[in-house]
Amino acid sequence: MGTWKKVQVPLHGQDALELNAGDQVLLSGVVYTARDAAHGRLIRLLEEGQPLPIDLKGAVIYYVGPCPPKSGHPVGSAGPTTSGRMDGFTPRLLDAGMGGMIGKGERSAAVVESIRKNKAIYFVTIGGAGAYLAQRIHRCQVVAFPELGAEAIYRMEFCDFPAFVAVDAAGRTIF
Repeated sequence: MGTWKKVQVPLHGQDALELNAGDQVLLSGVVYTARDAAHGRLIRLLEEGQPLPIDLKGAVIYYVGPCPPKSGHPVGSAGPTTSGRMDGFTPRLLDAGMGGMIGKGERSAAVVESIRKNKAIYFVTIGGAGAYLAQRIHRCQVVAFPELGAEAIYRMEFCDFPAFVAVDAAGRTIF
């Protein structure tokens, strides 16, 4: 295995431009979660001109519905969900300033083009490794749409969360 690059999130300025498809990264910093239901609500707020419950500028969204934590832990199992389910929402969120996403699986051509256009990043992490990945999440709290349960938006603090660059800011892909 090659060298792991340390990446601070949210992404700022040239951060995404320094990463290439296939890079192994360790993500640290603040990440937000969002799945289908939360994406729909974010898009609706954007369309209505309403303020968003999170700052999208440079934000990295993790496609996950975390499990409830065991006593003494900030989060339960937290493995990625299939990213393609968010493809219909992703270009609009990238245009609004989102810096990247974490999930699993391939993205549509429209999303890859939007990633390139917005100089963003798509990271993938390993499905089926949710218990291991949860060990890299040091804080987790609901920040929006609590009525959605596991599909609420959570604010997570990562420390050396392992991922791979699947689509880089130039639109190059590992798929």
